[in-house]
Amino acid sequence: MNTLKLVVVSAGTSDPSSTRLLADRTAERAVALAARHDRKTTISVIELRELAADISTALTTQLVTPKLQQAITVLREADGVIAAAPVYKAGPSGLFTSFFDVLDNDLLIGKPVVLAATAGTARHALVADEAMRPMFAYLRTLTVPTSLFAAPEDWSDPALATRIGRAALELVLLMESGFARALKDQSWRSYQHEYGSAGGTQTDIDLDTDLMRLATGGNAGADAG
Repeated sequence: MNTLKLVVVSAGTSDPSSTRLLADRTAERAVALAARHDRKTTISVIELRELAADISTALTTQLVTPKLQQAITVLREADGVIAAAPVYKAGPSGLFTSFFDVLDNDLLIGKPVVLAATAGTARHALVADEAMRPMFAYLRTLTVPTSLFAAPEDWSDPALATRIGRAALELVLLMESGFARALKDQSWRSYQHEYGSAGGTQTDIDLDTDLMRLATGGNAGADAG
């Protein structure tokens, strides 16, 4: 059977990072569970702190650097994703959201995703579900039912290992189903956004309208003269 490709996206900024640790534990558990089903799994890691300048460039100039393109290619080929972010000011870090902002809207359609967040206090425990899940719903991923969160006190709590195991199993079962690949093969065109984020290939948007001039910072009703 084909090898499953699992990608870890970590927005942790320190080394070592609790965000990366949570993602790694989940990935390791997923690999072990897949092995029980006689499925081999490879793990690729995208460390966003190493791409911070590339992400900023893409946001401000739409230029995709080779390093960022490599990460995009890895995600395009993934069978499943573990997306992990530290929580700042009651939401996932700006580095994390900026990375997913620069991705093609159609890149992750149907891909299984585990959402994971870490913070210094348990008060942020709902960030994965309340802030991260809507973004991945917009990207039309298949987020697993169990999200993960770890505050400092959680690392010694057996309940965290239980949640990791549950999320990893959900991820493996969805990866094994091949749902994302089947969807791409059978119904890809019907899922693309109306204004086609498809790699910048859209060519039929009329930019010379009042609405589009306002959207790009111009004046409605202004003529070329």
